[in-house]
Amino acid sequence: MVERTRTGSKGPLIIIGGGEDKEGERVILREVARRLGGGRLVIATVASHEPEGYFEAYERAFVDLGVTDLAELYVKDRAETLDPSKLDLLDGAAGVFFSGGDQLRISSQIGDTPVEQRVREIHERGGLLAGTSAGASVMSETMLVKGTSGESYRIGDVHMAPGLGLVRNMIIDQHFAERGRFGRLFGAVAHNPRELGIGIDEDTALVFEDERFEVIGSGCVYVVDGAGVTHSNIAEAEPERSLSMYDVRLHVLSAGDTFDVAKRRPAEVPDVGKSHAIERTVI
Repeated sequence: MVERTRTGSKGPLIIIGGGEDKEGERVILREVARRLGGGRLVIATVASHEPEGYFEAYERAFVDLGVTDLAELYVKDRAETLDPSKLDLLDGAAGVFFSGGDQLRISSQIGDTPVEQRVREIHERGGLLAGTSAGASVMSETMLVKGTSGESYRIGDVHMAPGLGLVRNMIIDQHFAERGRFGRLFGAVAHNPRELGIGIDEDTALVFEDERFEVIGSGCVYVVDGAGVTHSNIAEAEPERSLSMYDVRLHVLSAGDTFDVAKRRPAEVPDVGKSHAIERTVI
């Protein structure tokens, strides 16, 4: 991966689909470690109702990768975000890593608090922000909270809420292929066709910088683009009816592929218009 020289720009985001390798090659965690440049990493276990064990697992994985300056940030409720000792953990940090659990806990407990402000300051000055599973979903402005996995989307079955808004124009889902979450991501895009639906497999991540992301890890990233949809029954159909949606564009990306979010296209791939379509004659 090419390292960009960052001058006064926001730091990178590493958005992980969950289940990242912590014992083998650790491709994703190795990239997190590299991006820290020897600085301190704060593991935010806020998403978990019972955080015991989360920090220790990451500590073992990161120490082997040369990251020895680690701290855990956990808040039981919003009142604790005012505790100076919690804020002190973030002072001078090179990066923050949000672990898995419940994304609604992250947004509801630290959203619009001094802790969130300090995290944003780290990002604004070029620091790394990473998140896995729930920590991935919360990075989007519109956050997918829950919906049935493993079946077609039925009207009214997806629930969304405001996320932290670290990335815009994207709705992020995780544990994607493993939990069969295609239906609910299509449903989320039907509700918000201007936003790209991003599904990330386990042990897979996208590294987001300057309105582009690159895929790393062992699985795939799926991009659902509803901008060109010509029909959807999302507004007219009765609750529990299956979703209909025409002319949806889908991209499937694997390690090394890059995607331009601003252009809504895989990077380095020319736009293909109708004038370039291959004509087929049916006999």
